[in-house]
This record gives sequence, structure tokens and C-alpha cells, in this order.
Amino acid sequence: MKASFLDKLIGRIERVDPQSLQSVVLKLAREKGFLETLFNTIQEGVIVTDADGRITYMNAAAGQLLGIDPERAVREPLSHYLRDLDWQKIWSADKDEWRKVFTHELEVFYPQQRFLGFYIVPVADEQNSVVTGMAIILRDVTETRQRAASAIESEKLSAITLLAASVAHEIGNPLNSLNIHLQLMERELKKLPAAQGERLGEDLRVARDEIARLDQIINQFLHAIRPTQPELQPTNVNEVVAETLTLMERELGDRDILVERELAAGLPRILLDRAQLKQAFYNIIKNALQAMRSGGILRIRTEADDTHVSISFVDSGHGIAPEQIGQLFEPYFTTKQNGTGLGLMIVQRIVREHGGTIEVESDKGHGTTFRIKLPIHEKRTRLLEASRDESLTT
Repeated sequence: MKASFLDKLIGRIERVDPQSLQSVVLKLAREKGFLETLFNTIQEGVIVTDADGRITYMNAAAGQLLGIDPERAVREPLSHYLRDLDWQKIWSADKDEWRKVFTHELEVFYPQQRFLGFYIVPVADEQNSVVTGMAIILRDVTETRQRAASAIESEKLSAITLLAASVAHEIGNPLNSLNIHLQLMERELKKLPAAQGERLGEDLRVARDEIARLDQIINQFLHAIRPTQPELQPTNVNEVVAETLTLMERELGDRDILVERELAAGLPRILLDRAQLKQAFYNIIKNALQAMRSGGILRIRTEADDTHVSISFVDSGHGIAPEQIGQLFEPYFTTKQNGTGLGLMIVQRIVREHGGTIEVESDKGHGTTFRIKLPIHEKRTRLLEASRDESLTT
């Protein structure tokens, strides 16, 4: 309807008096200003191009999503910003394809890494059967993709947990049977002469000790992989760090590892499961020891801000290749010859069950940093001051 009105106006412009023409121009200007204001307030990015593929309009949201200045982008080819698309195919769409929507997703790394979903709609002149421009709508789908990835990861973890528990159970049954038979052998052993019985008794003792050790390993493994609800108690993170280091003191000494503690004084006590967090710290430190092999420095730092307590583990090991960092928390992925690929998966599960996050930074050949951030539960919510507009509403 708008195009029809403008066509009629242009066809009769010589017969329109200046006052009426001025009124129409002012009305169009007001409508244009209203639309621009509207487009600049929505969260979706909006880009419009001409028939040559050059940008004629870009709203503020599109500029923020792509990390470019909307004013500078005007008259620039859209292909400079949205690459790897078959623009020739899009522009050559025939009349039957005008109403089709071309949908795509892309990953951007500036101003921050995120995933964008966008669709392209050809703007066509139906009378002349040509495409006169493009309208592109962008939206941030990072959170949606993360939720989907988290759901897939949760399903994988559940399947692996079930499989591992089943295998551990099957191993436990023959171990119990072996233990019973060793007890029967000990009874028969007492009937043998002392000299012969002493030698066989020592062999039986070693066998029973090894069976007991395997049984303990299985129990610890099952306890680690089973998704258990944390028993949250107010705890100082520094105390958990100290207890973990005491537990690993001999191993740290044997590896000639120097531990530097930078534990912030006055940390708030936060709600956490002491045993689970100690296990997470143990697994991270164990990884650091294996990365440093013999000799090195492990720096453990704690600090707090208004919302989180952070614990950083910085080692001087050989580091992790960039292409492997994204796989560190995947089940059974390991860079070690005898690794299981379960340690960091368990760490991530424990941290997530505490409502926290874990970050990894690594410089190949110079060391790795694991940083755990745990929320201060007493400060989960904060009343925000009303904005100027909100304070005026009643």
C-alpha cells in the first residue's frame, strides 16, 4: 500500500501544490524516524542492503553483534562482514524463491565469541521481477546452543555413569568370591606344617591385601561417578585447600614440587560439600603433578569479589595444545598415556552441582591455569536501583 501511494504521488507530483508536498515529506520523515528508533531498541540485529549488496541501513544491535560501527558500515558490501555465503545464488533467486528465507548460523570472535543465527529475505520488485535488496535479521543463539550442548553432555555422562557402574559391579562380584575362597584357604592352611604354612600364609596375605585395595578403588570410583546431591555446609575454601595439600604432601615432596600459597585472608564462608570439593581440588592438583613430571611450581590462589569465591591452580608444566582445551572435560578424553579421562569430567560435575564454573587457560610449553568460581550464596540476589524512567512510573 505504501509503495502504491508513493507511485501515485510520483506520477502526479507536478500537480501537487508545495504545501501538500511538504506535508507528505514531513509525514514520511516522521515515520522513518519512528522506524529507526524502533529498530534501535530491539535486541535483534537488522541490516538492509540495496541491489548491489551494499548496506543501506544497520541498527545498533547488528553493530554490537558483529562488532562494527553501523554508520561506517553504510555503503560497504555486506559480503565483507558475512563471508562464506553463496551470495551469487541468493541474488539470483527467481520469482518463485522471493518468499523463501535463507537461514544460516555463524560463529563470531569479536567483540566476544558467540554464535549468531540469521535469516535473509530478498526484497523484490514484483512488477519488474528483480531483487532490489536484502533484509537480514540476526539474533544471538549462543545461550541456546550452550543449553543444547549441556543437555547432550548430560545424556552422555548419564550413559557413561550407568556403564561404568555396571562394569564396577561386575568386577566387584568376582572380587567378593575371591575373598571368600581366600578365607577358606586360610582355614586349610592351619592344617599344614608350620614352615610350609608360613610361606603360603604370606602369599595369601598379599593376595587379600590386593583384593582389598581393588575393592576400595571400585568403591571410590563408584562414589566419584554417581551423581550425588552435595551436602552443603558453610565452609572456608582455604581450609579445603589446606586439607587437600596435606593429603598430597608426600606425593608433592616426592615429585619435588614447590607449592606457593596465595590464600586471601577473610574469605566468606560459602555453602559447599567439603568432601566433594576436596576431591575436585585433588584431581586438578593430580593433573598438575603429571603435567610437571619431576620438579616445578604449583601456585594456588584464592580471592573473592561481591558474587564469587575464586580458586586458581597455576602449574609450570608443559601446557595444553589449543585444539585440546575444548575436549578436556569430555568423558574418556586424556592426553596421558595411562589416563582414564574421567578426572576432569568429575571436577566439572562437582563444580556445576555447586552452581559454579570452571575455566582453563594454557600456554603450550609454559603451564596451565584452572580457575574455579563458586557463588557466594548469601549474595545471590541484589535489589537494583530503579532507572530514571521507572522511578517516574506509578
